[in-house]
Amino acid sequence: MPNERLDLEARIHPEIPHAARIWNYWMGGKDNFEADRAAGDAVAAVYPDIVRMAQQSRKFLTRAVSYLAGEAGIRQFLDIGTGLPTMQNTHEIAQRLAPDSRIVYVDNDPLVLVHARALLKNTTPEGVTAYLDGDYNEPELIVEDAHNVLDFTKPIAVMFMGVLGYVEDHQAARSIVDRVVGALPSGSHLVLWDGTATGDAVAEGSEKLAESGAVPYHLRSLAEMGEFFAGLELVEPGLAPISHWRLEEGAEEVTPIDAHGAIGRKP
Repeated sequence: MPNERLDLEARIHPEIPHAARIWNYWMGGKDNFEADRAAGDAVAAVYPDIVRMAQQSRKFLTRAVSYLAGEAGIRQFLDIGTGLPTMQNTHEIAQRLAPDSRIVYVDNDPLVLVHARALLKNTTPEGVTAYLDGDYNEPELIVEDAHNVLDFTKPIAVMFMGVLGYVEDHQAARSIVDRVVGALPSGSHLVLWDGTATGDAVAEGSEKLAESGAVPYHLRSLAEMGEFFAGLELVEPGLAPISHWRLEEGAEEVTPIDAHGAIGRKP
């Protein structure tokens, strides 16, 4: 669809720092512009661990999806605010363990959508990989569109991976999660992580991000992080630094990061 692609590309503004592209830069990717790199460097100058956070977030995603597709037996994933495709994407991990897995990615960033068409391809004949142009501030529309791919009578894993910090009001962020989880059947899971207000340096990094002209990122307290999982059954080890959540036995010891996450099961 050439016209649609041109429309998406017209929405890309390289002179304005953008969250998905800054994150791509921190992860060592190449899908970013000078404004993104400048913003990323400004944050890293006061909070060098942001690069490690980006790397650890992908490892957390890998472990979380592996648990869900393996031990938990989940075959449907709704990845909201997926960001730019990189290595070890949700569909690749899930379909490697369960070839019939169905994955729906959701994002409203034009650069993400352009890359999604090129890179988020099904890896197995049995599985399904799809993407939606959607805004998590409109969860009912996301759920409505996801019905075209996912069976809402069977368990679904919904994922918010480091994206709700861009919602300033905590209660508004909770409402987004609650409205999506509320539409899911029993046995579904919520996977969520975000940056946390657990150190002075990470708070200064958040301030530098806002000063750069990028969308501000609002750190949550650990108590606020726990509220996202109200009414759900937390999977062991519960809410933990993403660098330590279900760290493989024998894995190299890592320093805890100012980002926490968990998986909760809907009874």
